[in-house]
Amino acid sequence: MAKRWYQDHQRDTWRRQAKSSGYRARSAFKLKQIQDRHSVIRTGDSVLDIGCHPGGWTQVALELAGDGGKVVGVDLRATDPIPGATLLVGDIMASSTLKLIQEENMGMDYNSVISDISPSLTGRYDTDQAISLELSTMALEVAMSLLAPGGSFVTKAFQGTGIELLVRACRSRFSFVRRFSPIASRNASSEVYLVCKNKKPSQGGARSSPIAEIRSGLEELGVVPGNQEESEESVVGFRRYVG
Repeated sequence: MAKRWYQDHQRDTWRRQAKSSGYRARSAFKLKQIQDRHSVIRTGDSVLDIGCHPGGWTQVALELAGDGGKVVGVDLRATDPIPGATLLVGDIMASSTLKLIQEENMGMDYNSVISDISPSLTGRYDTDQAISLELSTMALEVAMSLLAPGGSFVTKAFQGTGIELLVRACRSRFSFVRRFSPIASRNASSEVYLVCKNKKPSQGGARSSPIAEIRSGLEELGVVPGNQEESEESVVGFRRYVG
């Protein structure tokens, strides 16, 4: 099975095209196709790329934002330098990382937050899908704190339990939300991208975070147990209760 996957990977047209075009990953073409359909990044935009390693989406974001734009990438792993981009290493849920991200944009909100973040696959669909949901929800959480009104947000998700909760959370925060499957995605993949545009202005008053909102929905579905003791660890731990 591993040998077959490697052979298919080597024959992958998008992978070969990425290599010949100077992109670090085939996923660069996914963002280009999202942009062609939905125009999520404009010339001069400030863009945050969450889970940027190895840098394919950062490269495309730089092209789209142009010389007057600003592109910041962040990942738990170090990403090889990309001329014109600022690349940070850190956990997006850590306050110290968020502070660095804000400082890189001179304390101003970003125009676009993009995320092609993926879990380290275990081979168990239910577990991998749950981890992906958690990562996408964290990306939305960060986007809501760093994204300017009217801004755009793109994140990858996998079809399965909880995705409708993620879509609903996005729709309550953006006036435009669509699911999009780039042709550069592998045929066997269950991934889909949520494309969100025109972030709604804050309505004021207390509002639950996307993480709390989606966790509550999962509890109602019986996917995660309720009445857990609150802790920094348990707030985002959807995956520990799945499968």
